[in-house]
Amino acid sequence: MLSKSQISFVNALHLKKNRKDQGLFLVEGIKSISEFINSKYQVDSIYCSGSSLKKFNDLSPSIKLHEISEPELKKISTLNTPQDALAIIRIPEKTPIRSESFLDKYTLILDGIQDPGNLGTIIRTADWFGFSQIVCSEDTVEAFNPKVVQASMGSLSRMAVHYVNLPSFIQELQLPVYGALLEGESVYTAKFDRPGLIVLGNEGKGISNGVIELITDTITIPKFGNAESLNVAVSASIICSEIKRRGL
Repeated sequence: MLSKSQISFVNALHLKKNRKDQGLFLVEGIKSISEFINSKYQVDSIYCSGSSLKKFNDLSPSIKLHEISEPELKKISTLNTPQDALAIIRIPEKTPIRSESFLDKYTLILDGIQDPGNLGTIIRTADWFGFSQIVCSEDTVEAFNPKVVQASMGSLSRMAVHYVNLPSFIQELQLPVYGALLEGESVYTAKFDRPGLIVLGNEGKGISNGVIELITDTITIPKFGNAESLNVAVSASIICSEIKRRGL
């Protein structure tokens, strides 16, 4: 049975400030939790209903497993319809970004992405296409936001997500910068001559002025119908697919 203090502690992690203070975040659903168990992340504890206990056999002794009722799970879940389990996981310590890890490959750069669902979907998409890291502007939504974690469907366990001052970061790397804009060369005909950085901008405002100035190649996804805009996560999928289709 959950105590009031346990419920209060887990619910506090719904908020960014408390996640940062405690160095902990939440993951919900057996599949996603299993992904983190089998990753480099440190799982602190798991709360699940009795029917789900058998899914967590052979856990490390360091992981605390709590059997709770479904009504109790609802009290600590971030979801309107709770899944079968919830885990508390440690936020890894920040590691220095190694400039050499960006050489000879394409990397997604996210400038001011605000919607958690979009970021989570982009993380999942990048994982699908074999990318290992994403770089975000400091005003992009937090990767450990419960909605981001949920939308990533476990892919966050394999994806390094960095937060940096984008203009400074881009200038330091001195790599080609492919900016996704409304006007530019079609992604289907662009040469992508050298591996570099692929910048996707804010859902409403696009790429910020400080980053636009650093773009070396503008690319666009050509429009064939009448829709006003294309979702940023969908755009990321199309661009990643085209790059991998060419074997780049």
